[in-house]
Amino acid sequence: MIKLIASDVDGTLVGDGEGKLDKRVVEAIKALHDKGIHFAVASGRQWVSIENVFEEVKNKIFYISDNGAYIGINGRSLFINKMDEITAKDLILDIRKDSELIAMVADENSYYIEENNEFLIDWIRGGYRGRIELVEDLTKIKNIIKISAYSESVYGKADHIIAKYCDKLLVNYAGKMWLDCTAKGVSKGNALRKLQEAFDISENETMVFGDQGNDVEIFKAAYYSFAVGNAAPVAKEAARFMADSNENAGVLKILNYLL
Repeated sequence: MIKLIASDVDGTLVGDGEGKLDKRVVEAIKALHDKGIHFAVASGRQWVSIENVFEEVKNKIFYISDNGAYIGINGRSLFINKMDEITAKDLILDIRKDSELIAMVADENSYYIEENNEFLIDWIRGGYRGRIELVEDLTKIKNIIKISAYSESVYGKADHIIAKYCDKLLVNYAGKMWLDCTAKGVSKGNALRKLQEAFDISENETMVFGDQGNDVEIFKAAYYSFAVGNAAPVAKEAARFMADSNENAGVLKILNYLL
């Protein structure tokens, strides 16, 4: 019997950067909740964005945000995993040196950017429905939980970042525009395991959905791991099962079948 479900957002439940959720997904989450099945949103997004997108069911879900660096529920933080300050500063400086990349830093409460990129700022606020602030110096930010490198097409452009920091941090491409970096041991999968431990739920009682490299670890925490049809090859290889694409409501089809 399935007791816990976790799903990625962008590219899985919705299109990349979209702020609207299919009403049918909302109703499915409500129905799962009524049956005693826990639902977690596991995303690279910040918790503010998750809460805004899942407004109608925010008191019925867990937030696994910033790729597992933050775990919470409506109105309360449960676990916060911070990055080493020296490593974080070095990473910011390396991203800053690259003219093709823009650094974005996250703490528990907001995203921060030092380049006045109106498109990116408007996209975070409007598309992701998140919180972002313009600052003079990202290296002054304290209690960092995630650092991202942004580019309109990031694949390949951040390989040097991965090579330099893969031994110090968990570094993954998260869609075509983002490279996400968190502390070692921080992942959607480990965050999900904390929920499994809290509720005494096994991998065989867990179902997950994803589409990118940052979902690979969460696939390892569940027997019923689904990559959507539009997923990146690395996600398809890691998942045990396949669902239809996000455009064809692949996750919703599986949830309705389960219900």
